[in-house]
Amino acid sequence: MNAQKHKLKRAERRRYRVRKIIYGTPAKPRLSVSRSNLHISAQLIDDLNGVTLAAATSQGKDSGLKHGGNVKAAAEVGKKLAEAAKAKGITVAAFDRGAFRFHGRIAALAVAATEAGLVCTDLESMKAKLAPKAGETPAEKTKEAKPKGEKKDAKPKGEFGLKEKKKPEDDKK
Repeated sequence: MNAQKHKLKRAERRRYRVRKIIYGTPAKPRLSVSRSNLHISAQLIDDLNGVTLAAATSQGKDSGLKHGGNVKAAAEVGKKLAEAAKAKGITVAAFDRGAFRFHGRIAALAVAATEAGLVCTDLESMKAKLAPKAGETPAEKTKEAKPKGEKKDAKPKGEFGLKEKKKPEDDKK
């Protein structure tokens, strides 16, 4: 099996693993997310009746987005979907991330939708993950990175090949 077929097969397995747990109903529809390199789209699906209740995408002129493949666009799509859901009277949804990891654009869409009124993720647990632990300063959390090329015990330039010779008199003292 070539690499691309294997990659698609793994993505299909991830998608099925997520979907076997989540099922959309009219009261709590499934929020399905699809992303490509250029765009992101989301829809609320009622699996019981097989209909899409609301949808939003970064594609098209009516989206008002210059580029749809970034976190900012994903957040806008999440807000638009939450507004469309509110208009239909939907306040809760089951988040279906598909074959994608919950980070970056996918997480931004979920957080924006939740903040706009469509509860699909637990914001408290996400904030707890990002908050610094007790007794830990922000500097320790980020572990301030040194500039590139600078080593801990680096010698100044021009002295790399020279070693200091010990004088015999120093050892006798």
